[in-house]
Formats: sequence, C-alpha cells, structure tokens
Amino acid sequence: MSDEKPFDTGHDKPEVRVVDKRKLTAEEAGEPDPPSPEVPEEDPVRALDEARAQAASYLEDLKRLKAEFENYRKRMVREQTGMIERASASVVERLLPILDNFELALMAADRTKDYESMVRGVEMVYGELLEVLKREGLERIESLNKPFDPELHEAVMHAEGEGDEIVVLDEMRPGYKLGGRVIRPAMVKVGAKQQ
Repeated sequence: MSDEKPFDTGHDKPEVRVVDKRKLTAEEAGEPDPPSPEVPEEDPVRALDEARAQAASYLEDLKRLKAEFENYRKRMVREQTGMIERASASVVERLLPILDNFELALMAADRTKDYESMVRGVEMVYGELLEVLKREGLERIESLNKPFDPELHEAVMHAEGEGDEIVVLDEMRPGYKLGGRVIRPAMVKVGAKQQ
C-alpha cells in the first residue's frame, strides 16, 4: 500500500481513548456461566405427532366427562321424580281411608233417608280429610274481620262504607297455606271496618 493520509477536514482532533479502570474481585464476578449444552433439534414431524396425540387424549377426556355429566343429570332427574312419586304415594295412602268413608256415606244415604245421620257422616269424613291435610302442613287462612292483605286475599267484591281500615267482611272461598307459602288466596268481600 501507499502512504496515503486520511482525508483532512481541516480540524485536528485529538485521538480519544477510553480505558476501563474498574476492577472486579472474584466474589463480585461470580462463577463463569457453564457452557450451555447443545439442544438437539427436534424433529418437527415427531413434535406434530405428539401434539396430535395429546389433543386426541384431551378430546377423549372431554367426551368421557361429558358422558359422565349426562349420566349424572339423568340420575338426578330419576331420583327427583322418584322422591315426588313417593311423597305423592304417601299422601294418597293417607287419603284412601277417607275416600272409603265417602263411599260408605253415599251407600248409607241410598239405604236410609235420614238426613241428620248423613250430615254427621259427611262431617266426620270432612274432619278426617282436614286432619290428614293438616299433618301434611296445610293451614287455613283466617280472613273474617282481618285487615285485607293482597298476599292472602283475593277481593272479588267491595262494600261501600266509611272508614280508614279495609277489612274482610265475608269469605266466599277459604284460602290455604302449605308450609307457610300461600297456595290459594282466600276469595273475599272487603269493605271499611264497621265501628
């Protein structure tokens, strides 16, 4: 090569050198990182096959869980239906003697024309029926002369009158609660409370 000089810009700049004078002790520097082991390259076809096998396994697990849940749901429906049927059978069993007594009362009415004994027989059967229903949790809603409550009463008639408090004046059909819940409101006539 020839003695060529670098291009002169007209400015002479001193040459700058940077020297790092910091020193590290062995403790600060720590252990040198061990050389990393070489990771063998994975066969992409084998990796894809493994991923497909895992996906198929997950799909089988999902299908199995879905079938188990469906079986569980069907079993719960069967058990619930069975419980309802057993509860109904229990109530019907207790009502059968009352049904028998109604039949006996009707046969007695055909044989004898004694009105009073027939009324007594029907009253007895009514009492039996009421007792069975009470044991099942049925309670009659007391309405007469009570303040009107739309949760308990269905007003079908209204009597004109003066007064602030609206009360039940007459009951056309009794209302009932079962287990504290209204199953049929009382059908009533309402009006102002009589002074």
